[in-house]
Amino acid sequence: MDPIEQKPPLEEVGGFASVDLGRKERCGFPEVIFGQGKTTDQVVQILRTMLKHGLGGLATRIEAATGARLAAEFPEGVHNPVARTFRVAAPGDAGPKLGRVVVVTAGTSDLPVAEEARVTAEAWGCEVRLVADVGVAGIHRLFHRLPDLAGADVVVVVAGMEGALPSVVGGLVDCPVIAVPTSIGYGASFGGLAALLGMLNSCASNVVVVNIDAGFNGGHVAGLIARRAGQARAGTGAGPGSDRGTDRGGERHGLATD
Repeated sequence: MDPIEQKPPLEEVGGFASVDLGRKERCGFPEVIFGQGKTTDQVVQILRTMLKHGLGGLATRIEAATGARLAAEFPEGVHNPVARTFRVAAPGDAGPKLGRVVVVTAGTSDLPVAEEARVTAEAWGCEVRLVADVGVAGIHRLFHRLPDLAGADVVVVVAGMEGALPSVVGGLVDCPVIAVPTSIGYGASFGGLAALLGMLNSCASNVVVVNIDAGFNGGHVAGLIARRAGQARAGTGAGPGSDRGTDRGGERHGLATD
């Protein structure tokens, strides 16, 4: 039988959810629980189902009370109140990290979205570094942290206001830059629309954009790209990023040069 015609594995939960048990095999990563709009009991039951099948589980956009309940129900999990996430690692998640992701924020106010991206990329088995509060209002802060971007397979840049930071970062690195606009800003930012449009019009050719406040999406796509790069290096010793330049100390710098 054609795999597409086969009935996908799933489990009905409480009459309110059909948990996709085959997504990890199809897409590389299990289904993620989007907590916004769900009751705490619904999130608990869905996560319990995923754990029963050995998938682990990541819940995003959860309220503080839901996070506290999940922490009580699943003490092996980790609640990140800033990111509004709760994660229980799967049994096989303890393997070596594959792929390198750097998450950069323009301001401290962007941290909730950036943390969601960081947690997601870490859940997908990547090595993740956070560089916070290096926006264009004090651009010297970014230049001071450029060594932290060295060797990244993907950089996720999270910014509100006018959303200028991804273009700046894009002109300094030789890897994909995933721009995440946030709804941070005064009235004319239109809830992140100004940042979104600015990022879509970036003159840096390595910048791609996800939706407003979509830290999960930024972290997920970064994880997909970075893991492929890491798998290539682990399997063959060569792959995306393996031919980057080196500095005088022999370390990969990962920064673009003209």
